[in-house]
Amino acid sequence: MENGPKRSGRCLLAGLTLTVLLQYEIHPASAREIDPRAGLERFISQIQEGYRDVANATAVSSNAASTESNSAPQSPSKPASRSAKGPYYVDFRARTAASWGHAFVWFGKTSERAVEVAGLTPAGDTVPYVLGHLMWVPSETTASYGDLDPQYLTASYRVYLNEPDAKKVFAYIKKLQASSPVWNAETTNCTSFIGSIAEFMGLKVPHRWQRPENYVNSLKAMNDGRQVIRLSSEQ
Repeated sequence: MENGPKRSGRCLLAGLTLTVLLQYEIHPASAREIDPRAGLERFISQIQEGYRDVANATAVSSNAASTESNSAPQSPSKPASRSAKGPYYVDFRARTAASWGHAFVWFGKTSERAVEVAGLTPAGDTVPYVLGHLMWVPSETTASYGDLDPQYLTASYRVYLNEPDAKKVFAYIKKLQASSPVWNAETTNCTSFIGSIAEFMGLKVPHRWQRPENYVNSLKAMNDGRQVIRLSSEQ
């Protein structure tokens, strides 16, 4: 579709040309009284002046449209929304395993790819795990096999913290890792470990005697999927 200034310019030129032609048709006597060549030259001159007038009118119209467009009120740009979630997080996670599965946490900063992992597992392989159903066995509290692999993930509940609260929570996780030397399937197990972290953060905590996947999903449901955590001033 043609724009307004070009279309109005063409209309003006057509009108001017028609006016000149009508002058020659309405006054035929005058046309015969002058030299035909002079009349033709004057006709061409008038057409050229008409072109100049149309060009000037088109330019003025274009400038006016541009000025109007530039002066039109612009919708105020919305300020960049600052995330209320905070730059730090704790992610309660569950994954598959050879038996019931495993529950653990990721924690770190959202702007960094590296994460820290904390969880409670029996130190070693099959034998400590079997014995851990009968007695306490030595434990490990860092990343275990599969904790960093997304294909094994079965449940996740991530909550965000501001920097002061994150420092307190991360310090508590480190302290819990250092003070959890043993593992037992019934008492000091992986779900009770991450439950202690959740409880420190002020979250409602489900009972620990359930599969890790169910535990993490219950933790999320009991807290209505709450994503932002603020520690109390007493912590």
